[in-house]
Amino acid sequence: MRNTAVTVAALALAAAPALAQSVAPTDVEFVDGAVEAPLTGSPGDVAAGLAIMDKGAGNCIACHQISSTGLAFQGEIGPTLDGVADRWTEAELRGIVANAKIMFEGTMMPSFYKTEGFVRLGDAYTGKAHKGEVEPLLTAQQIEDVVAYLQTLTEE
Repeated sequence: MRNTAVTVAALALAAAPALAQSVAPTDVEFVDGAVEAPLTGSPGDVAAGLAIMDKGAGNCIACHQISSTGLAFQGEIGPTLDGVADRWTEAELRGIVANAKIMFEGTMMPSFYKTEGFVRLGDAYTGKAHKGEVEPLLTAQQIEDVVAYLQTLTEE
């Protein structure tokens, strides 16, 4: 039991630097809509990125299509993501996922890594104003995971 506790503590300490290296939503540097620097100290996880996109926290397939996945009920509002890695750089993809409104003024795509500058946030479905700090829709690591997955979507 003691070895398990020591192992868990060691893993927590090892993960702490990666968490500490996350860029806060208000500190993200956009250049022409792109974000050059990763938002975390950990590389993105392709499988986690797909899970986020498939009815996960991002639910990207509600608006976009990805034909290679075979997922049901994909959206038609946004452009297809087939071959997206051939059209955009990693930095551009990171910027689009973090806050597409910087690159595409007037887009319907949510700003997944934004915490300020909103006109009026609601409190879920209560009809009341939001109270307290605003959390981004996706974490910095989730953004990196989605970008890692998007980078696999090349024309074959």
